[in-house]
Amino acid sequence: MAIISSQNPSPERSPSPSLLSAALNSEEQQSTSEDSLRPQSLAEYIGQQELKDVLEIAIQAAKSRQESLDHLLLYGPPGLGKTTIALILAAEMGVNCKITSAPALERPRDIVGLLINLKPGDILFIDEIHRLSRMTEELLYPAMEDFYLDLTVGKHQSARSRRLSLNRFTLVGATTRAGALTSPLRDRFGLVQRLRFYQPAELQQIVERTAVILQTPITPEAALEIGRRSRGTPRIAIRLLKRVRDYAAVKHSGEITLAVAIAALELFNVDPAGLDWTDRRLLSVIIESYQGGPVGIDALAAATGEDVQTIEEVYEPYLMQMGYLQRTPRGRMATPQAWQHLGYRPRQFPLLEPEP
Repeated sequence: MAIISSQNPSPERSPSPSLLSAALNSEEQQSTSEDSLRPQSLAEYIGQQELKDVLEIAIQAAKSRQESLDHLLLYGPPGLGKTTIALILAAEMGVNCKITSAPALERPRDIVGLLINLKPGDILFIDEIHRLSRMTEELLYPAMEDFYLDLTVGKHQSARSRRLSLNRFTLVGATTRAGALTSPLRDRFGLVQRLRFYQPAELQQIVERTAVILQTPITPEAALEIGRRSRGTPRIAIRLLKRVRDYAAVKHSGEITLAVAIAALELFNVDPAGLDWTDRRLLSVIIESYQGGPVGIDALAAATGEDVQTIEEVYEPYLMQMGYLQRTPRGRMATPQAWQHLGYRPRQFPLLEPEP
């Protein structure tokens, strides 16, 4: 007769050092792989030619005077390469680049710790800089202009002011909402540059360059097709390339041809104009349920199941840029181009005056 002994279950054991090191190595390899996709110099950076011309002059002038670059504010839609530009500037100037985001700088000591550890000429990149807290922003004013910090040490009667000198540095701020910045902060940037959406031919070059790094064979026609459906954004182009690469590896020989790219993108619900399922859903609701509009944003959000902020900030900008959606004082309207793109027969109706 077998005797089964009951024992207390052993406590959970922490992962072994070998497992931890393997996980860390995997994360490091993934980070290295993502960084390798970024261009390392202005010469490798594709598109944004006007911005590149301005930065080349600023870099050469700063090097000739042996000074740090002026503070730079980059604004524009997400995914256009603002972080990449900051890293390129650091590489061109031969300095380090510290990367952070405004929501991470909750307390004054967070920004103070970053600033006092900067070496001469270093670049501090702050993403979504329009979300800085008021106190953090006010600490940046003297740091940006005169390179010092005014700190208050102690409390009540023992409180005293202390001035802390900083090394000369370059602040690169990135934002998707330039109008949300306060005037005192915006005026302290020596360079204010806007990033524009990319053309399909530029995105084709980005896709082809990324495919070489990923060791994925691709035809020029396929690269252009991916670029055409990328909503003018390099980040989306690279994301679509990776998904098409997976499709080509599983369903075909691995080479991305035009036919393979079209089939893969159709599978992922990305149409020839770059609209996804939600984009088409928004337009379809306006056309089918409201005869093309106008329809209020709240009613549109309720009918589609999307929140108002997501519609306004994620979907509307591209639909308006493509000429498929129009904002009017009475609400949103689908344009005749949207009717035609979705296969509806456009009805004749006068477009209302756009919002001022």
